[in-house]
Formats: sequence, structure tokens, C-alpha cells
Amino acid sequence: MTMTHRERVLKFIRPEMETIFSLEEYAERLQRVKAGMAAAGIDMLYLTSPEAICYLSGFRAEWYQAQGPMSWLPVSGLAVHVDGDDYIHFEVQNEQVIAGFTSVSRDLRIFGGDAQPGDDVLDFIVDELDGEGWLKGRVGLEMYSYRPNRAVSEMLQAAMESKGATVVDGTAIVGTVRKIKSPQEIAYTRTAARIGDIGMQAAADTLQAGVTELDVYGEVVRAMAKAGGENPSITMPVSSGGKSACMHALASRKKIMPGDVVNVDLCGVYNRYHTNMARTFCIGEPHPEVSRYLDAITGVKTMLTDVIRPNLPVLELLQTIEGYYKDTGIWQDQCWVGGYDLGISFPPDWVGPWFYDVHNDPDDAVFEPGMTTNYEANFYLPNLAGMSMFIDMMVFTEDSAEFLQQTPARMPVIA
Repeated sequence: MTMTHRERVLKFIRPEMETIFSLEEYAERLQRVKAGMAAAGIDMLYLTSPEAICYLSGFRAEWYQAQGPMSWLPVSGLAVHVDGDDYIHFEVQNEQVIAGFTSVSRDLRIFGGDAQPGDDVLDFIVDELDGEGWLKGRVGLEMYSYRPNRAVSEMLQAAMESKGATVVDGTAIVGTVRKIKSPQEIAYTRTAARIGDIGMQAAADTLQAGVTELDVYGEVVRAMAKAGGENPSITMPVSSGGKSACMHALASRKKIMPGDVVNVDLCGVYNRYHTNMARTFCIGEPHPEVSRYLDAITGVKTMLTDVIRPNLPVLELLQTIEGYYKDTGIWQDQCWVGGYDLGISFPPDWVGPWFYDVHNDPDDAVFEPGMTTNYEANFYLPNLAGMSMFIDMMVFTEDSAEFLQQTPARMPVIA
């Protein structure tokens, strides 16, 4: 029988592999996840978040069916059994080719090839898992993930329970493992930081009175893409004037005016690893009191460079920060001071599952070797100037701790 073009493409198209870690590293990650499952008493973990799927398999795509038609169920993912030698990777046929060249998955099961009208991808996955005997114990789902949405997650849970599974929340297992980065992950993070420096320099080169926020945004994206940077997981804000008081305002056609404070918040991205940085620019010499605040906000970096170290207690860092900002007289004008884990991420969010801030007791948590986290200090400014955003990236290894960004903390005034 003559093959259709569809059949020929799916059988023979094999783009050059784009895996980003060694098979050994992926295998080591799987073992760490299984150890976490055993500790939590989970027999099978079904992973649906893009970050967890990528972490274990390398699979990367630009769309994950998160907000489509109700009948397009976003349930593809990885099944990991605590006693299994390998995971099972479930995908739909439209993603068969991309799974073949981005992932290291050896047991790839595709829905759609022999599907008949009325067949359902959720039923396909559950039936396959039931056939493996993987639904007889405690099954963990990523209940704190946006993918799949509540309705579909409940459908998936009910289908698994109908086969005898006891479904529990397993969100924290991969998140906990991901928090500690390997040397290769840290190397990618350092590259992402260099890309972020290039993006911030493009912002500085573009900013002047009369250009729009989107002009600046576009040049940041262009510069980082030209340097090998990828699309960040959050749309990067450029906010000027009164909009600077909003941390999460979208860049718009608003013109930047003389006297404006402008915040640029970006992430350099390399192999989906993110490094976050934000800087405040002044279009023209600011009021002296505004300038004093900007000096105080960014001056913390010089002090913290001498403070951060491997296994630094988080509480010690927070107490040091609070003491510094109280001494400078600006503590009362804080918006948010803290940070969070960064690493692999996909839209719509680059914020990792672990965080610290001055309003929450970190107990006995420490900055462990292998952690990559930002430091974020956002303060409201005098004279209704708006807000200053200062964000820099910290990395902790066995032997050292450092800030990654080379961009100056206090940006020069733009005439």
C-alpha cells in the first residue's frame, strides 16, 4: 500500500538532535526523582508541567495545549514508576517529530496513529498505564501546576482512581530535585547571564526621550536573540514615568519623556535556563532625594558580595538586608525584597517553586551549593517618581557564591 505524505513524514523525518544534557545526567536526575518518590511513599508520578517534562526528558516545545478548546486535553507527559527502569513519555502525534529530536525518551508512546473517531488521549494514557500495572498504588499528580487545568486534572484523577489508584499531590518532588543545579546547569545559567547583560546594554543604548517603551523592548529582544538568547517565560516589562510604579506593566506605545524613571526587567535565557535582572534608568538628572534612594537601593550589592557564601543561612541574609535598608532610611518604602529559584522554565512564568523574602520566616533554610536564585529589591521613590526595580542573580557552588551580572547596579543618567 502506498504511504501517505503524513505517514512518510512521521516515519522518516528526523531533524538533527537538539538534546542539551548527557544521557548520564538525565539518568541521574531520574534516580533522584525516584528517591524523592520513595521518601514520599509515591509509587507512580505523572508529570505534566513543561518544566518537569523537560527536566527529565529534554522535551521542549512552544505550545502545551494549556488554554485551547475544551476537547484538546493537555494531558501528555511523563510517567515515572518508583520501581521502573525508565519513564514512559506520552505525546500526541502532532508532537511526534519534536519529541524525537529534543528528548532522550526511549519509551515514547504516541496517541493518534491508530486512533479511531471517539478515541480519547486521556483514555489512551490511562489504559496504557493500567496495562503496565502502574495504577495500583499511590499516584502523584502535579496539582500545583497550571497544566492541566482544574477540569482536566479532575478528569485525569477520576480516570486513574477508576483503575484503583490512590491519587495524591506530587508537585514538590521534581521541584525539590530541580532546586539544586548540576555543574552543567550552572554553566548554562552563566551563559544566560551574559545574554542578559547584552540585553540590558541594548536597553541603555536605545533609551532616550521620545522613544516608546516598545522601541526599547524590541531592541532588548533583538540583541538577546542575536546573542543566542531564547524567548523568556514572562513578557519582559519596560515601564516608564508613572507606570514605573507597576512591577508587571506591559511595554506599550507610551513615549518615554524627559524626567521619567524607567524600569527594564529581563531574563537572559539559554537552553531554557533563566537569569533575571532589572535596572532603573533616569531620563535626565533626577531629584536629589530620588538619586539618594537609587544609590541606597543598588548599594546593597557591594555589601552582599562580601556576605554571600555557600550554605549561608537565609535568615542571616534577610537580617543583613533589613539592617542595611533601615540604616539608609528607606526600609519603610519597600515594595518587595526577596528572591526565588530560577532555572528551566517555559511561558507563562519564570518564577521557580522556592522563594525567600523579608516577610516570611525561612526557618533553618540555607543557600545550598547548586542553587541559583535572584535577589530582588523594589522600592517606591520620593517625589512621586514611581518605583525602582533592582534585581540581580546569585549562584552558589561548593566553593563560592557570586552575583552573575556584569551590568552596573546603578545605571548612569541618560541625558
